[in-house]
Amino acid sequence: MSVGDDRSGDGWEKEVVDLARRRELARGLGGEAAVARQHAAGKLTARERIDALVDAGSFNELGALAGNARYDGDRLAEFTPTNSIIGTGRSEGRKLVVSADDYTVRAGSSESAIAAKWLYAEKYALEMRLPLVRLVETAGGSVRLLDKAGATKIPGYADWRSAELLGTVPVVGVAMGACAGLGAFKVAASHFSVMVKGTSQVFAAGPHLVKAGTGVEVDKEALGGAEVHTRGSGLIDNAAEDEADALAQARRFLSYLPPSVHELPPVVETDDLAGRADEALLSIVPRQRRRVYDMRRLLAYVFDRDSLFEIAPGNGRSVIAMLGRLAGRPVGVIGNDPRIYGGGLSRGAAEKMETFVDLCDTFHLPIVTFVDQPGVLIGPEAEKAGTFRAAVRLLAAIEQSRVPWTSIIVRRLFGVAGSAYARLGGLNLHFAWPSARWGSLPLEGGVYAAHRREIEAAEDPGARLAELTGAYEHLSSPLRTAESFGVPDIIDPRRTRPILCDWIEDAYRLLPEQLGPRTRTMRR
Repeated sequence: MSVGDDRSGDGWEKEVVDLARRRELARGLGGEAAVARQHAAGKLTARERIDALVDAGSFNELGALAGNARYDGDRLAEFTPTNSIIGTGRSEGRKLVVSADDYTVRAGSSESAIAAKWLYAEKYALEMRLPLVRLVETAGGSVRLLDKAGATKIPGYADWRSAELLGTVPVVGVAMGACAGLGAFKVAASHFSVMVKGTSQVFAAGPHLVKAGTGVEVDKEALGGAEVHTRGSGLIDNAAEDEADALAQARRFLSYLPPSVHELPPVVETDDLAGRADEALLSIVPRQRRRVYDMRRLLAYVFDRDSLFEIAPGNGRSVIAMLGRLAGRPVGVIGNDPRIYGGGLSRGAAEKMETFVDLCDTFHLPIVTFVDQPGVLIGPEAEKAGTFRAAVRLLAAIEQSRVPWTSIIVRRLFGVAGSAYARLGGLNLHFAWPSARWGSLPLEGGVYAAHRREIEAAEDPGARLAELTGAYEHLSSPLRTAESFGVPDIIDPRRTRPILCDWIEDAYRLLPEQLGPRTRTMRR
């Protein structure tokens, strides 16, 4: 008999068979009827969602044996798994952690949850330095917990290191159905959040609690649907057409980011030439100041083909925030949209840009801005919204960032909001197109403010305003600024991509020195 070959016992076949049976019961989720209801509602089950998220055969589950068991003597008579499924998998070969709510078991509520299980997934992601994807669908808390626990519970989880998690690894929150209370937190406390149109909702409390607490009757969609949060509140970044789209967006977002702040963003191969120069860039910005153009189309000409992925397109719409690539290297892309408030900085736009700058700085993505900024929004509504305070916070976020940064001044650059075009401390590498104009305030309004009495006293006020504006127009040429090296260079718009692809090589050489978590001071 060889060493270690012990044939004296019966082996562990019985226990292994029992394990297999328990795992099979866990794969049954909340039972056939509950699964049928989930499908009838147009939704996938938690396990189907995981299969759609990760590479085939890559999911390694943890905690499948956790749940409520009923025994007939020593024999397992019945088993209901806990309503969270956790484990690791791969997306395009890159490893991640998945935590999915199972709505087929007590509507995913904490009544049938074992909190230690989903918390374990969060700890695993943090300590193993892996991205975390939360697939959330939960009815939230339940008063039935009082019967179950025999006592009330002070809110919170002492061992949930959520803030540390966000500072260490990429976190994605996907709302797959109704997400109330803790579920809403799990979706919102992320670097990227997405919800499915029509079948997912996010709110602090559902319609029944709203009616009981406020007397207001409202349905789930009106209370917290995609239209509310992706085109209004700013709570959720992106809307998805269906669950497949939501999961595809989660995978796409993670494809630009490193596994953690301790690693570099992933570089991919591309056949898009660094020297590509699109002729359309020469005429994309109209000569007429009041005419708009398509900033997204402009960006598509510059960055690697099909590499742009937009975040929060429906919120803070005068600012465009995208992930993209230059010569295969991931970057953060910011642009002003002249079709919305002329590109002016609203409170929502400032908050969106601040969050995006923090995302890029946290995960070491160099930032490129394409600037057409007329200034902070003005007027009574803008003042009531606290727009200027949001602008101040944005400027602080930019100055606190450390990643390499460069800017292309496309057209306007005015006022306090104009200061958000780049990190002014340090190198401040920026280029201007011939169409660029800048100053403390836009020329048209500035001329009238400075010469109001003269203009109003003129025989033809309109003609005098045009005459004065023409004189200042001559002085506002970017070439005059370039003569004193007030701008590093004014470039042919067609050279934008080659210049940026050259810059990104230098930027990525600096990134290894910046690995690790960020620390930031208070912002007012």
